[in-house]
Amino acid sequence: MVVRIGELAASTGVSPRSLRYYEQQGLITSARTPAGHRRYDPAMVDAVIRVQELFAAGLCSSKIASLLPCLQAPQRARTPALLADLLEQRARLDAAEREIRRARQVLDEVIDALDD
Repeated sequence: MVVRIGELAASTGVSPRSLRYYEQQGLITSARTPAGHRRYDPAMVDAVIRVQELFAAGLCSSKIASLLPCLQAPQRARTPALLADLLEQRARLDAAEREIRRARQVLDEVIDALDD
């Protein structure tokens, strides 16, 4: 069974334009019909969702492209440099989370002051 681009878009909530971009960046793959239409393996649904999760985690497409093969590779193929990059990304997200919590606290204080 194959999935057309519109079906993949509907299944994942990702626009066809974004799916074409993901393919251009090497994040997902498709086969082509003789007429040039894209056909995706149903497993691409999970792949697109994974890509979306990695974008949401703050990674750029080039970082995701380098990371995806490592997620499927044996442990020995995962490099210390990759781990360092991922730890740096996590630290950046942690810092952003702390800033958001501080901003929320300030906003809560302002709301509380207006309630009095």
